[in-house]
Amino acid sequence: MARLPTAINLHKASKTLSLTYAPGEVYHLPAEFLRVHSPSAEVQGHGNPILQFGKINVGLSGLEPAGQYALKLTFDDGHDSGLFTWEYLEQLCLRQEQLWAEYLDELQKAGKSRDPAESVVKLML
Repeated sequence: MARLPTAINLHKASKTLSLTYAPGEVYHLPAEFLRVHSPSAEVQGHGNPILQFGKINVGLSGLEPAGQYALKLTFDDGHDSGLFTWEYLEQLCLRQEQLWAEYLDELQKAGKSRDPAESVVKLML
């Protein structure tokens, strides 16, 4: 059973969602991290995840509870599908460093960039 955060703060200026679980146990999840790890079918691809790229500038424009079990996050790029369950959010908090490293590795392998204005070209010499 997932723990519920005792406080949830959306920081629009820094594009960060902060979750507090206990005194001194605060996690700061950047909007870009949340966007590329969205539990939506658009991102998860029904079991075959679709690599998200060009999301470095994305922010969070809102959040709302989805019943007693999840948060619905709205991103400023229009993405608002996928419910972030309390269990999934806790896993994102606990595994943030590992998941981010894996994401950056996948981007590199795919020749993609976090910057939407940048395209990576591989020259075969």
